[in-house]
Amino acid sequence: MSDLIDKINQLHEKSASLEPTEAEREDYLSQLGEFTTRFIEALPDMKAYTADQPKPGVMGLSEKKQSFEALLELYDREVVAKGIKPASGGHLGYIPGGGIYTSALADYLVDLTNEYVGINFSCPAGVAIEHELLDWMKSLFGFPKTAVGNLASGGSIANLIALTAARDKYEIKNERVKSSVIYLSPQVHHCIQKALRIIGLEDVQIHYVELDDKSRIDSEDLENKIRTDKAKGLNPYLIIASAGTTDTGAIDPLIDIGDIADRHGLWYHVDAAYGGFFILVDQVKHKFKGIERADSIVIDPHKGLFLPYGLGAVLVKDKEAVYHSHVYRANYMQDAVAEASAAHPADLSPELTKHFRSLRLWLPLQLHGIEPFKACLEEKILLTHYFRRGLKEMGFKLGPEPDLSVSYFWYPAEDENEFNKALLNILHQDGEVFLSSTVLNDKFVIRMALLSFRTKLETIDKALKMIDRALDQLGANR
Repeated sequence: MSDLIDKINQLHEKSASLEPTEAEREDYLSQLGEFTTRFIEALPDMKAYTADQPKPGVMGLSEKKQSFEALLELYDREVVAKGIKPASGGHLGYIPGGGIYTSALADYLVDLTNEYVGINFSCPAGVAIEHELLDWMKSLFGFPKTAVGNLASGGSIANLIALTAARDKYEIKNERVKSSVIYLSPQVHHCIQKALRIIGLEDVQIHYVELDDKSRIDSEDLENKIRTDKAKGLNPYLIIASAGTTDTGAIDPLIDIGDIADRHGLWYHVDAAYGGFFILVDQVKHKFKGIERADSIVIDPHKGLFLPYGLGAVLVKDKEAVYHSHVYRANYMQDAVAEASAAHPADLSPELTKHFRSLRLWLPLQLHGIEPFKACLEEKILLTHYFRRGLKEMGFKLGPEPDLSVSYFWYPAEDENEFNKALLNILHQDGEVFLSSTVLNDKFVIRMALLSFRTKLETIDKALKMIDRALDQLGANR
């Protein structure tokens, strides 16, 4: 027995460093605080994109202990300094996540206390926070309180939860898969097709609906396609609309699509991951009329509420359809689920291990209130119009008037696609502001996506100057 105790004591001494002393903790926090200040203060002048790659092996694990100071320096040099800067207000390319500071404080608290929020028994207040946030979102989008929801890692998992519920509600399995039909916009986010494959619907029939001149679903074409498919003996069961597409920011005709879904008895899903929280802005709130008709919706707080990446939300009206997919029990969990309680988050998602991610939204809303978030969203819409006016004055062609804060443009040239590819390449080499591209009807266009809370008027002026320099470099006829 004494040998066993001696061995345990030896191992205790070796493992003790995993619990830093008070002095060590204070030192870590001091260094981290200094890094945080330097990073935030440097952001306005930092390039939004650099194409540099880390040297092979530079991020490899070392067998020797490293100092926190050295690791922070490595992180700054190799992680922060290279690639896209998602925390920068100059990230105007893909739909950015914001990264507000107070959300990082919430993540620090969550990681420190290490709460588990998959089951109410484990952390009832943590689960209550998730339900409070979901109830708030239900009220925003006109969903009944009886709807269920989940705070997932992002729009991909949130969409997967909704599509699984629709699959199970309509019993799309076995021989029914190949004759069942889903109706999509060609501009639907690609996580939809990915989710369908994951949930066993790779062989389902996907019928893409025609779009109007503003990249919105043509409801008349949708109606005709459903009628034609029914006449063929097929099984239409799901329509997916978007409230803010990734390519062009378009909002589909939500009321008309709701009417069609009701008329034909189809599940109606709206992907509002990017655009949903613009419903808070009075000037554009009317564009979301009809979203309350949906059977399920997805919205991403890490987009429209400027949080760090890692928080998407799904709301579903049919609780039993979600439960059918996700409620499983194991003997070792009998204590945790014995009590009557609010819905367990683990019963509404593929996740059993559930990160306490809801605090990253709850804490900022409590500290700041909702008004700064509304103001930021409205500001992005106005900045988009300002950006478009500046581009027009420089001779660019513009996509249609945007519904929200995503738009696109291209410069007229003899070979427009090649010219604009070369233009974007120069813009990426410059990197002061980051823009991306897409292809619409075989036309290569440059995208702007304004959603960072740090994107301000001076950011857009900087972008316009960068674009002007690039045009000069290409010798554009102006």
